[in-house]
Amino acid sequence: MKLLDLYVARHVLGGFLVVLLVVAGLDMLFALVEELKDVQGDYTFAAAVKYVLLTLPRRLYEFIPLSSLIGCLLGLGILASSSELTVMRAAGVSTLGIVVSVMKPVLLIIVLALGLGEFVVPHTEQQAQSHRQVMRTGNAAIHNASKVWHRDNMTFLHINAVIPDGSVRGITRYEFNEDLSLARSSFARSGHYENGEWVLTDIRETRFPEVRGAADPAAEAIRTAQVEREVWQSGLTPELLRVVMVKPGNLSISGLLAYSDYLTEQGLASAQYRVAFWTKVLLPLAIFALVLVAVSFIFGPLRSVTLGQRLITGIIVGLAFKLSQDILGPTSTVFGFSPFIAVLIPILVCIGVGFWLLNRAR
Repeated sequence: MKLLDLYVARHVLGGFLVVLLVVAGLDMLFALVEELKDVQGDYTFAAAVKYVLLTLPRRLYEFIPLSSLIGCLLGLGILASSSELTVMRAAGVSTLGIVVSVMKPVLLIIVLALGLGEFVVPHTEQQAQSHRQVMRTGNAAIHNASKVWHRDNMTFLHINAVIPDGSVRGITRYEFNEDLSLARSSFARSGHYENGEWVLTDIRETRFPEVRGAADPAAEAIRTAQVEREVWQSGLTPELLRVVMVKPGNLSISGLLAYSDYLTEQGLASAQYRVAFWTKVLLPLAIFALVLVAVSFIFGPLRSVTLGQRLITGIIVGLAFKLSQDILGPTSTVFGFSPFIAVLIPILVCIGVGFWLLNRAR
């Protein structure tokens, strides 16, 4: 049985790696072509290549579920086309035994996905975004390269880039009074976290008078000033800022949980981070479900079709699974049901279809 497990694992892992590398490679090529449109000034071709290379772990991570499905279809499809699966069953190996042999190498794929998602992607993605934004924004205040806005109590802020060491570049703040009138706006070129507070440097600020009426002669004039150094008290820490600068799907499970709690404390919406949290937690089950569907297809409707038909079927099923999760996640925030349920429904559907097809094939 060990020889059979190794033989099946070689085909499954081989198909998985081929599909993963091809799909991720094409995605990187398209991403580089897209980045070339923004090459100017400090953001050179070499900087664009570095950015795309830093996003490689994220691209591999994103395509692991789809590659597991298509790779399993390819690997087992080769065995089915050469009648080796038929020989295995004729030799006394049950369908369940073959399914177990397939699931053993899938455990390695799950470990790879968890390792990338927890320990590699959050760091490389933060470095990639920081590198790209620093190269593109320079010393500008608000720049299109960075679309990160955040609220901290009565202060709304925009950050150009968060450096991996926890410092920030280009932080714009709009501070409001209790009556929602603008009290102060400022732009600091840089800042670092020190002893539980932010130390900002090279600041340009504008202070606005309190609104007392348009005809009030006592109203103060708008004042501008240049400040070399300012201590800023904020609930934001470098760890939380690293979370802010990265898309929810690229964060670690612990980072998603911590930032979701912080948003809840601030009275801000945290639904998208909750959805991303459950998507990551349930990823091993999602990979299992997709591989189960692939195995059931090989023993069922795709038992004697061509390689091209298996590829097309795998792509359609994988995209349908991804699309259903992408739709149900935001839907849960609109209609107020649990993000856990939204992420779990497509997985349960795949598991149900897989077991139903396997039962018919027995």
